[in-house]
Amino acid sequence: MPVPWFLLSLALGPSPMVLSLERIVGSQNAARCSPGLSCHLRGGDMLCMPGSIVSALEPVLVPTRLQTELVLRCHQETDCDLCVRVAVHLAVHGHWEEPGDKEQFGKAADPELEEHKNASLQAHVVLSFQAYPTSRCVLLEVQVLAALLQPGQPVGSVVFDCFEAALGAEVRIWSYTQPRYQKELSLTQQLPDCSGLEVRDSIQSCSALPWLNVSTDGEDVHLVLDVSEEQHFGISLYWNQGSKTPRWHRNLTGPQTITLNHTDLVPCLCIQVWPLEPDSVRTSICPFKNDTRASRNLWRAVWLQLLPPRGWRLNAPCSLPAEATLCWQAPSGGPCQPLVPPLYRENVTVNKDLEFPLLKGHPNLCVQVSSWETLQLQECLWSDSLGPLKDDILLVETRGPQDNRSLCALEPSGCTPLLSRASTLWDDDLGALWACPMDKYIHQRWALVWLACLLFAAVLFLLLLLLKKDHVKGWLRLLKEDVRSGAAVRGRAALLLYSADDAGFERLVGALASALCQLSLRVVVDLWSRREVSAQGPLAWFHAQRLQTLQEGGMVVLLFSPGAVALCREWLQDGASPPGEHGPHDAFAASLSCVLPDFLQGRALGRYVGAYFDSLLRPDAVPALFRAGPVLALPSQLPEFLRALQGPDGPGPWRLADMAEQVSQALQPALDSCLRPPETEETGLVMGPE
Repeated sequence: MPVPWFLLSLALGPSPMVLSLERIVGSQNAARCSPGLSCHLRGGDMLCMPGSIVSALEPVLVPTRLQTELVLRCHQETDCDLCVRVAVHLAVHGHWEEPGDKEQFGKAADPELEEHKNASLQAHVVLSFQAYPTSRCVLLEVQVLAALLQPGQPVGSVVFDCFEAALGAEVRIWSYTQPRYQKELSLTQQLPDCSGLEVRDSIQSCSALPWLNVSTDGEDVHLVLDVSEEQHFGISLYWNQGSKTPRWHRNLTGPQTITLNHTDLVPCLCIQVWPLEPDSVRTSICPFKNDTRASRNLWRAVWLQLLPPRGWRLNAPCSLPAEATLCWQAPSGGPCQPLVPPLYRENVTVNKDLEFPLLKGHPNLCVQVSSWETLQLQECLWSDSLGPLKDDILLVETRGPQDNRSLCALEPSGCTPLLSRASTLWDDDLGALWACPMDKYIHQRWALVWLACLLFAAVLFLLLLLLKKDHVKGWLRLLKEDVRSGAAVRGRAALLLYSADDAGFERLVGALASALCQLSLRVVVDLWSRREVSAQGPLAWFHAQRLQTLQEGGMVVLLFSPGAVALCREWLQDGASPPGEHGPHDAFAASLSCVLPDFLQGRALGRYVGAYFDSLLRPDAVPALFRAGPVLALPSQLPEFLRALQGPDGPGPWRLADMAEQVSQALQPALDSCLRPPETEETGLVMGPE
């Protein structure tokens, strides 16, 4: 039974049905037409020359619509080729000129007109077919009795069997008449590959293909390839967007089961398999297009990038529907306030450079990205380069008729009218955005109250000083100790990034993190945040922790190990890390996309410090790019390492030496354990043949 093209298109969705096709025996081309028409196929192909459009002096047949259908042209039971059947629908173009009513009155019918109506209309219909590297043109002769026709009405169709084409090819079909009375019809179609058709036993090139099934097992996805043990084949995973560069590629032999972690799935992740033979047919499927887990992972992988001076980009593995707008984030928290007058929402194209309608940036300006009216992402892009959120208030200047201007301060309750001079962020005919220090606009009515409180506190202090000097001295001493202890509790933040080479190295990192916590540092490491990393995804978790650490004036620590060095070199060579080759909690692998730009653009100094364990790695093994900042050996350079973490306001040299000795003693057992050869070898691969 013939398979209509629209049914075949439905079959090529995320979970394709397998369709059987009608078989045509023999290699002879043929033409047939609907009742009322007679048609004939001119023997042999012809030269495709459409020519110029000419005017029709009388009614003619012209093509109005093209339809295609896939069939199999078989020479033997298992030796078939894919073939495109084309149907051309025809209609009448033009009409006969009849005499007016006055000339008709009282006269007999025009014999010449009657002769035209009793004659037949004949058309030479050309079908042109192109599918690399094939190009063909055929000529169909069609006739119909003129008396049965009405101008502009369809008269039937003529069907041509058939044009042979390769699986997965793009075909283009044109149809016109000779001579040509109108613009030619055209149709472009993408033919399916072996995966969407029941042709494995009919087309020889498909019988040699690795056949692929996708199954799920809890959190994992299995790619099962059903091939013989001796067959060699290639498989690659790619994002179906832009250049379609493979993100993972292997040459394998025999039946294989490849496991993907669910965090690696995105809607545009596609799989391509092919036998390792010359000119082999490649089969591609994209099975995760409508997968809900893949959609969630896509938004976790999306991130915003600032391109100075006013450019920005929304980076994402796949295309997605998104709108972006600007808002103002106060340091006290709360929702990000839409700008007034609004900077209207605009549709965003991912992985494309865009430009903000601003004169300059500000730390409190944030970008909100929404999809289907749901907020998906918000980020204050300028906070990295211009520092943390400021206690500034946004001033809005509105311009009315006759150049009337009003200035107000944007607050959650609305715009409070005021006048001042401030820094212009945006300016056009409708209004402007300004920024100025918040301390200039604190409510004036509280000034007297604060002054009275200060005077009362000063008098009370003097009375206590006169009455009980000893008690006051003790109280001041305790207050000083409380302040010092509070400053220690609020120590600098340190974000540790490492590659989980093995369990012994993870224990060593845990020992280092625990020792740093004893020094009143606020240590952040994914080893202690497994639940958050799994919920948010490694990239989103690292980006949030990095932003918070740098806003608080902390340091990001890159712990280099043999695995981390190999991963860095792989990123520097290829610009991307293959999906699934690292554990779902490996924040180091996920963080390189954000860390590398800081080093490449010279922004690492004062933000990052590198470290390595001198018994596990040579100093020259660290890539040169990361030696732009300090790279220190542990435990031999622990004092310099702690000084970098504590900052300029840290303790003195003697105290640093004591702290370094304390950390060294805490590290030694874990370091000795890491140096001992493991009894059993562990692997951290997530994706690979089972």
